[in-house]
Amino acid sequence: MSRSGLRIPEAPSSIQKGSTLKELIDRPAIDCLAHNISLAHPGFDTRGFRRAALDRLEPLSIMARGHHVSRALRRYLPADYEAAVEILIRSLPAPPDPESSTGLSGFFFLPYSAFIAEFGAGENGRRETFETSMRAQHEITRRFTAEFCMRPFLIKWPEPTLERLMKWTRDSDPNVRRLCSEGSRPRLPWGMRIPSFIKDPSPTLPILEALKDDPSLYVQRSVANHLGDIAKDHPSLVFELCERWTKGADKARRWLIRHAVRLPAKKGVQEALRLRRLAAP
Repeated sequence: MSRSGLRIPEAPSSIQKGSTLKELIDRPAIDCLAHNISLAHPGFDTRGFRRAALDRLEPLSIMARGHHVSRALRRYLPADYEAAVEILIRSLPAPPDPESSTGLSGFFFLPYSAFIAEFGAGENGRRETFETSMRAQHEITRRFTAEFCMRPFLIKWPEPTLERLMKWTRDSDPNVRRLCSEGSRPRLPWGMRIPSFIKDPSPTLPILEALKDDPSLYVQRSVANHLGDIAKDHPSLVFELCERWTKGADKARRWLIRHAVRLPAKKGVQEALRLRRLAAP
């Protein structure tokens, strides 16, 4: 179907005084979501969906609202998961320019992300639907981020998910490449932790190696933050890796190294301070 007529609600570029993030998923966003899905799936019960999505929405936080709305979608989309996801993908407006700033408008897609996380890899998630879920996450992250919905896949099916992320490190879209690092962070803020990666971060190191010289600062910052996560549990590993990365490092990689060890450096850890001097501009 053509993406003409699909839309997203207006959103500020940043949180305004007196407002909260949760207001980004409120009646206007739900009305917009119902409109888009009705274009992709003419039989969609927009009235029933709106009623279910708005019911008991008010006290919920932004993340809880995303899951609440996704459960309302589950009630009114086809019972078959793959059929439902195909409709969601068709209801996505065209992605913005990867280099443009969309402010807070991307939070409109949080229910999409929550739907994939809960019903694609949740308690009833099936390995047979893995490809559909991966395609949906690739589309979502081009418009918002799939970092939150990627995590249950890394927990439930780590090998094929890591293989897919490694493949995506070569994607032309920096938002997709960033997902490879950000979605696999052991201690992602707002996201579920990945206990196996906290215990042993080695599975994600090839992803970071592949992205350490990425041309996008957006991606480089994620790699640095990912290393910062690892450093909370395995500082020596991160220090050794950063030491190796200083060899032949250009300005961008030196910045990445300094950013990666900034927290232990603030605590006065001598090895971190030494690395920041070694990677000085």
